[in-house]
Amino acid sequence: MSIAILHAKDDPSAIGRAAAALRRGELVAMPTETVYGLAADARNGEAVARIYAAKGRPRFNPLIAHVADRTAAERLVRFDPLSRRLAEEFWPGPLTLVLPLANRAVVSELVTAGLDTLAVRVPAHPVARALLAEFGGPLAAPSANRSGHVSATTAEHVDADFAEGVAFVLDAGPSAVGVESTIVKVEGEDIFLLRSGGLPRAAIEQVAGRALRTSAPGEGEAPTSPGQLLSHYAPNAALRLDVRDVRPGEALLAFGSDLPPGADQAAATVNLSPAGDLVEAAARLFSALRELDGTAPTIAVMPIPGEGLGEAIVDRLKRAAAPRPG
Repeated sequence: MSIAILHAKDDPSAIGRAAAALRRGELVAMPTETVYGLAADARNGEAVARIYAAKGRPRFNPLIAHVADRTAAERLVRFDPLSRRLAEEFWPGPLTLVLPLANRAVVSELVTAGLDTLAVRVPAHPVARALLAEFGGPLAAPSANRSGHVSATTAEHVDADFAEGVAFVLDAGPSAVGVESTIVKVEGEDIFLLRSGGLPRAAIEQVAGRALRTSAPGEGEAPTSPGQLLSHYAPNAALRLDVRDVRPGEALLAFGSDLPPGADQAAATVNLSPAGDLVEAAARLFSALRELDGTAPTIAVMPIPGEGLGEAIVDRLKRAAAPRPG
């Protein structure tokens, strides 16, 4: 069984039909510039519960609320001066801010996972922005894939992960950025990087005027923001990172033009960017993992530089290679 796909660029009724489904408490997969998101009305607890059920996502793992603009965000959260400056500079775009809930914020506790903070962002994708404007409220929208699996960057990826439970997929072609948003939280004079992503650390540090500190939950602690689970973004195949050679029977996730010994014998090969372009590599990462999954028991992954968008790529690969729960 396949999900109904609405071609957002060609079907004038697509946005209205998707918004109507969201008002009924149904789920809609929407494109963003980062990855496709599985959206529900963030104010409707039953609708948000359907996200967790469809994804198989742990309910202690909070969600990001997507809003149309900063004015809409201010109905949900309280901005400190630095967070406001970051929002002014980078919204709409691939930056998520974790902020204290506003006193009269109307949002399901399932979105916050019971925390007194909310992760919020304004997406830049024109289809996502049109849907938010038509819907007229916040949308909880984690990545549109099974929990822990490779994120979806095309409508076909969404369809492959969900046989039911999703009303529509708004198809607007491949995601341009290809990795999730960067998540930060300001605490006093410090700004913490909770998840690297589509906005490089250096760009945030330049506007903030200070270095980002790294923060993640300790072992056994529940996440304080989306994207902090150790094992995440994983294909079924095991990953072997930073390889200098390709072993018999392995598939190869390559980067750059200088391939390692044994590459010519790989079960399958996908090169994220033969030119060594990190922007191209980020946009292709999740599609490449899905393409190689099933071609071999193990995917050998060439080293990726850790600067710029490379930080997010390396982060996703480490989480994909981490031991699986259970």
